[in-house]
Amino acid sequence: MIDEHLTEQQTIRRQKAADLRTKGIDPFGSAFKRTHHTIDIINNYEQYSKEELAEKDVKVTIAGRIVLKRGQGKAGFMHLQDRDGKIQVYVRLNDIGEEAYDIYRHADLGDIVGVEGTLFRTKTDELTVYAKVFTHLTKALRPLPDKYHGLKDVEEARRRRYVDLIVNDDARRVAIMRPKIIREIQKYFDQKGFIEVETPVLQAVLGGASARPFVTHHNALDMDFYLRIATELPLKKLLVGGLEAVYEIGRLFRNEGISHKHNPEFTTIEAYLAYSDMEGMMDLVEDSLSTVTYNVLGTYDIEFKDMKINMKKPWNRVHMVDAIKNETDINFFEDLSLEDATKLAKEHEIDVKKHFRVGHIIEAFFDKYVEPKIVQPTMIYGHPTDISPLAKKNKDDERFTDRFELFIAGAEYANAFSELNDPIDQRERFEAQLKEKELGNDEAAEMDIDFLEALEYGMPPAGGIGIGIDRFIMLLTNTPNIRDVILFPHARQRND
Repeated sequence: MIDEHLTEQQTIRRQKAADLRTKGIDPFGSAFKRTHHTIDIINNYEQYSKEELAEKDVKVTIAGRIVLKRGQGKAGFMHLQDRDGKIQVYVRLNDIGEEAYDIYRHADLGDIVGVEGTLFRTKTDELTVYAKVFTHLTKALRPLPDKYHGLKDVEEARRRRYVDLIVNDDARRVAIMRPKIIREIQKYFDQKGFIEVETPVLQAVLGGASARPFVTHHNALDMDFYLRIATELPLKKLLVGGLEAVYEIGRLFRNEGISHKHNPEFTTIEAYLAYSDMEGMMDLVEDSLSTVTYNVLGTYDIEFKDMKINMKKPWNRVHMVDAIKNETDINFFEDLSLEDATKLAKEHEIDVKKHFRVGHIIEAFFDKYVEPKIVQPTMIYGHPTDISPLAKKNKDDERFTDRFELFIAGAEYANAFSELNDPIDQRERFEAQLKEKELGNDEAAEMDIDFLEALEYGMPPAGGIGIGIDRFIMLLTNTPNIRDVILFPHARQRND
């Protein structure tokens, strides 16, 4: 019975799968032992001439997906693709036998096969496997997209990443680079004496950042929980416990919009170091990201979009207020009332929300006039206390905190500060956050009594930092959209 929803190609491929069964061949195969991957063959034998390969008589067993097939009659060529690349295979009836050649002849692009053979060079000098044994492994029941255009719809590519990885070399490159970058980050922090830990994804109290959460319900406890928006507070509790230097690489969840820089589910590293401060965190982020860049790429120079960026330290360090003054001539170091600041905001077409205080307006000026213009790595410090509920106030001017953010190419890459370890001050900051929530700020933090209790046992002076790993991978792989460095980004459901 033919499914009326199948295309002609899908119907033909299902019939071919049925034909294989009649020949006693499982269309979906079984284990196959390889001796080589394509990269092994290329790295070890690309340098040999036709005569040298003939003399060496190199035997290989490979497996992969057919991505190109040409020729007819009693011989043909195909390109097999595995994880690391492609290699050409020459198939001849007289060598593999009639039955196997018939299977090869009816094979489609996308089918997965195994080949045993020897290496040689063709008349055009291309390194090729001369097939002696051909083994069908998996029948592809759907055709691949056109090899020259791939998945033209980028949303479809993200939705069906498994197809994108087959036809898009760049997608495969980014997927392979991602874990290498993360391993280098881990190696750096391990070598600096940090302890890697794991903290709960489900959290009973919203805190550690300003963001809208995802909410879920725990049936056994009959409690609502948040998917964590930050790992900060549990990690700082570990400083109270005496672990002194800790980090976690993990997923965070923020129920917010999707853009080229934002995905609701993303990966960060947060690290906390006892007896350090904002200056120590500046040194740490500068050294860690420049070191990882060089270890991964072999250079400090990066091309991102149309920008040339140099990651070699030292990096620029600028106070937020000075940065705003450089662009607008407005000096927020002056003692401005909320009324004065609101007037300035309206003159500059900045929307002032109900919960805004002067610090929020300063941040809005920075977001509009400074952030988009930053290209080279720049640490902006001195964030207003109004927007920094977990950072220590600056001793010289308590309107501001010892906090900084790292900006590169018009985007934020890290957020860090001298950690607030005064439980009395922290309680007051939480209370201010609760007032903001009452005024309509959905991103305000809640009162975390357990965290306050932990601070009362004594947390050493410390510095903490959070780094957006997805954005850093975007930078090192020259990938402009965050959803293209995440293998399975969220997407709207298809209507078909």
